[in-house]
Amino acid sequence: MTKFAIAAVVAASMFAMYAEDAPKPDAPKPAHPIGYQDTPLLPKEASGEWHVHDGLRPQPRVVTPGTFSTPEVPGKAPADAVVLFDGKDLDKWHSGKKDEPCKWKIENGDLISVAKAGYVFTKDDFGDFQLHIEWASPNPPHGDSQGRGNSGVFLHGKYEIQVLDCYNNPTYPDGSAGSVYGQHPPLVNASLPPGQWQTYDILFTGPRYKEGKLETPAYVTVFHNGVVTQNHAEIYGSTGHRTLGKYDGKTEKGPIGLQDHGNPVHFRNIWIRPLKGYDE
Repeated sequence: MTKFAIAAVVAASMFAMYAEDAPKPDAPKPAHPIGYQDTPLLPKEASGEWHVHDGLRPQPRVVTPGTFSTPEVPGKAPADAVVLFDGKDLDKWHSGKKDEPCKWKIENGDLISVAKAGYVFTKDDFGDFQLHIEWASPNPPHGDSQGRGNSGVFLHGKYEIQVLDCYNNPTYPDGSAGSVYGQHPPLVNASLPPGQWQTYDILFTGPRYKEGKLETPAYVTVFHNGVVTQNHAEIYGSTGHRTLGKYDGKTEKGPIGLQDHGNPVHFRNIWIRPLKGYDE
């Protein structure tokens, strides 16, 4: 490599290092063509017009991963995540009305549900997403069944993933921690003892409508403390107590909501990654 080529590489690397939103330099272009264009075409509805091993297909976007949490310290969100709560403020939340501030409280970096303060919702709406949220039920525990460490995570503000202290605390199965409330019990009970930080990692695909009619329902996958409790489960409509809701025919985006159920459940380290299709 000549000194001029070396200088060009160094200059490009320095630009990438200081460019906004560039966590690392782009990968170097290969010296020889990569991939193939003489292989079978993939199904058009799945991928467009790409061949198997197509070297002309866009390279995946580079994202710096986050870090794992410990009981003492929350982890760091991935570089492209929207941080909804980091222990400092509630700027991204409201109390049911977008011009009304959130009435929950922050103590020692935790967001704590306040009895009779109502639900809280994100100011922004989301479609398909990856959501990470950490929660801890009160310790020592009080009550039993649905009266013990009860809250919930609402997807699109309509579909509840139940939060509940289910450590040695039986309840109706489709109201257990990690359930799609009133629809799907968790595949297993992965609950930790009260007071310990627990995690939900949720993959959500929202419903799709065509001319006001449901084309495809919503689906959800839930990892509770790293254990799958919902595996691409179909959501039958909005969730509720002693009812089976329906789809409204219009909402393909919505907020993230947290439920006030009268119990002082703690939350921390809440972030979301809106998901797009392949090659977007």
